[in-house]
Amino acid sequence: MAVDFFNLTRGEQPLLISIPHMGTHIPDGIANRLTPAANLLADTDWHLAQLYDFAKSMGASILQATHSRYVIDLNRPPGDESLYPGQATTSLCPTETFPGESIYQDGQAPTKEEIAERLATYWRPYHDQLQAELARLRALHGAVLLWDAHSIASRLPRLFDGKLPDFNLGTNEGRSCAPAVQDAIERAAAVAVGQRFTSVMNGRFKGGYITRNYGRPQDNIHAVQLEMCQSTYMNETPPFGYRPDLAQESAPVIRVIMEAALQALPRP
Repeated sequence: MAVDFFNLTRGEQPLLISIPHMGTHIPDGIANRLTPAANLLADTDWHLAQLYDFAKSMGASILQATHSRYVIDLNRPPGDESLYPGQATTSLCPTETFPGESIYQDGQAPTKEEIAERLATYWRPYHDQLQAELARLRALHGAVLLWDAHSIASRLPRLFDGKLPDFNLGTNEGRSCAPAVQDAIERAAAVAVGQRFTSVMNGRFKGGYITRNYGRPQDNIHAVQLEMCQSTYMNETPPFGYRPDLAQESAPVIRVIMEAALQALPRP
């Protein structure tokens, strides 16, 4: 059965939430080449559509990926340049999981030709739709906030030391949004996280390709990435269950920070 490459819910406020790593679908021709470790899909940004369900009442547009990041990573550059030179990361069509396990059985990794085909088939439609929705919302409001939503296991020794802060906000060192937007986010986060959570701005995760490429404050597009610890809303071990008892504490924090960013959005 054919699966759409993305799902888009259109809103009318100047807010687009992109969720590029929540997909779990893998076409059969790829799935039958994966290792048992890859079949767990552990690197998925699980349950983010459920966690961000509040955004519908805010009038946000929400763009959700359907295919797994193991098919192609929608938050990597099309040329596969490293976003974090000198640090461990995964590629456009990853061959290793976050902990470093092989994704493909021996001799089954994608060729350059297959990667180019996946780029055209899966990567390009998501980005074409993302650009189109940004253009629509900017035309309506003059400016738009792009919020790139992610989550990750709180401990991944291959990628970072110790436990990651709960809320990792990234603006490409202040280049992907106006200073007023970043200042508002930092102030709101300092209050909203309270005693329960921790947060950092432009720490280990400063924003991936989506934040860096589309965040152009000079063109009235302001982009922010939030990389959350999955321990704030779900179980981090299989079967990766959603935890409403945790989410009811973390989701309001996201909303407060997001609303602060929207209120600070410069309007031309």
